[in-house]
Amino acid sequence: MLLLRKGYRFKLKTDPAIEAALVRQAGCARFVWNKALELNLRRLDASQPILRYADLWRLLKLWKRSEERVPLATAHAQVLQQKLRGLDRAFSDAFDKSQPLKRMPVFKKRRRDDSFRYPQGFKLEGNRIYLPKIGWVRFFKSREIEGVPKNVTVSRAADGWFISNQTEMEVSAPVHPSTTYEALDLGVQVFAATVRGELYEPLHSLRNRLRQLARLQRKLARQKKFSANWRKTVQRIGRVHRRIADARLGYLHKLSTLMSNNHAVIIVENLRIANMTRSAKGTVEKPGRNVAQKSRLNRAILDQGWGLFIRMLEYKQNWCGGLLLKVPPMNSSIGCSECGHIAPANRPVRELFRCMRCGHEKHADIHAARNLLRRGLKLFGFSEENIERSRKELPEGIRYKPVEGKSAGSPVKQEPAGTRKVLPLPA
Repeated sequence: MLLLRKGYRFKLKTDPAIEAALVRQAGCARFVWNKALELNLRRLDASQPILRYADLWRLLKLWKRSEERVPLATAHAQVLQQKLRGLDRAFSDAFDKSQPLKRMPVFKKRRRDDSFRYPQGFKLEGNRIYLPKIGWVRFFKSREIEGVPKNVTVSRAADGWFISNQTEMEVSAPVHPSTTYEALDLGVQVFAATVRGELYEPLHSLRNRLRQLARLQRKLARQKKFSANWRKTVQRIGRVHRRIADARLGYLHKLSTLMSNNHAVIIVENLRIANMTRSAKGTVEKPGRNVAQKSRLNRAILDQGWGLFIRMLEYKQNWCGGLLLKVPPMNSSIGCSECGHIAPANRPVRELFRCMRCGHEKHADIHAARNLLRRGLKLFGFSEENIERSRKELPEGIRYKPVEGKSAGSPVKQEPAGTRKVLPLPA
């Protein structure tokens, strides 16, 4: 048996009274986080060991009895405890040398970091949920919830309050219905190229709304800070960013579901996105070159959501019983799959690969995907004979294929599990 965890996110239907209660709970949780963080940072400056969760929990009892500016006694006890547990994990990650992107915890700000978690005590009935200290709240139920609810996280975004319900269920070890394999070369001009000759166009959700964001930000700069109109403009900017994120998320979900449903083995590049999008400004002594061009490239890369797409493929392959392989990306775009010759001159233009030694020609992105396929199959244990036979059996031809379903530019609701259809293999 396999323990499967899933998360379900829904938007709450609130009124002024419910919103006031949510703000009060989030404010108490944020206050506890910031107070405990400040205490530990002072101890670090004094070369003293930080306080762990058990010590902070005992201090929390004293804080709830004291005359604090925030009435902590009105908040749910487990909400405050969960914040302290989260801070304890944040410090553990910050001191963990194996974490590649480790950093110290930071202070939480009002409106931007409003969230709290219930580990128990909540109830789910149909399209409403009972939150302790708040009461029954209805939500937009866009899909059925599978499994046993374990915890609920309430958070605020630009356009309202949301709940994220984590569930657990035991399932038998899945067996993927397909026996095919696929390799994906990710890019900016072409989001994903497959070895079967399919090119999936990028969405560019941020680039398509840059003018709208610039107009709103210019309007915000002319308004008096913290005025009523200033707050309205801030909310409008937040809603635009929310639409950008929703469109990107919907696009990546549809494409990752298409790939994971149709292929048992998917091979992708092991990309170091943080290194690829590092700033080129340099220092005062050694200023960078082509800073504006590199900045635009970094923004275009981050607009694609490669890291999120790979994570989606990974957990969806686990759900389906498939496998995701990450292979080194070095020289995949300039190395010839026929003779092995590696040279930058093999890419005379962006779209074309032409080997300077053997003359082999192919669309550059599809050729890179086939190089990744070869590396992945070697890593998986296939023999050279099987690799050559599979490479020759792959169909030729290039097709620009949009993601099936609704418009890729608009977010879509997740369908209930019982109505999902396994998409056919590409022709």
